[in-house]
Amino acid sequence: MAVLPDGSVAGSLADGCLERELASEVLAGGAPRVLRYGAGSPKIDFRLPCGGGLDILIDPAPDRTAAQAVLTRLDAREEAALVLPEPSPMAGRRYVPQLRLVLLGEGSELAALEHIGAQAGIAVESHGRETLALGTRPDHLIADRWTAVALMFHDHEWERAILDWALRTPAFFIGAQGGAPARATREAALVEAGFDPRQVARVASPIGTVKHSREPAGLALSVLAAIAGAYELRHPHHRDR
Repeated sequence: MAVLPDGSVAGSLADGCLERELASEVLAGGAPRVLRYGAGSPKIDFRLPCGGGLDILIDPAPDRTAAQAVLTRLDAREEAALVLPEPSPMAGRRYVPQLRLVLLGEGSELAALEHIGAQAGIAVESHGRETLALGTRPDHLIADRWTAVALMFHDHEWERAILDWALRTPAFFIGAQGGAPARATREAALVEAGFDPRQVARVASPIGTVKHSREPAGLALSVLAAIAGAYELRHPHHRDR
């Protein structure tokens, strides 16, 4: 969480009350320090709504050059780390690029996933059939290891060239909608095209956490839940456990 010179904040840690308290601490200046809030805190008049406790590093004069370097790396879709000053109990904080969603498809399912993804603050890039060419790989598109690719087609002929492209990228999630017959045909076509079965297994289908969701909004929520969960598991704070 960052505190701006006027006392406003970017980011959050609790319910708003804690943010205002932290803003006043930062604006008071002084040396970096760690303060305890909530359970176990000497601030007996301040309690967190969850009933827990937080140890928070207050840094009134952060290294802005280092912070800008982190932002530059994140803008370039690279992982970054920020060294924290003493007396922080952590040596540093690690950051990953924003979740990015590349959607390809048609109809109400594509529209719902695009809308709900954007409302959730995810970077969404959407491509309907009018911007694609049947049987041609979309090699002009980019999918890095922090990108999820979702195919929302009813006409599964459109999937073959797109999956041929997607499976050659480091995208952390590749998913395609479709019932059991469509899945079997898709898998057979990819193996026939030369993909190893382990590569083919990267294609999540049924797509989403709810395996038989049919309403467009419900399907979109199901897909986003699966993608968000997979993205969170790639964060260093999971890999380091």
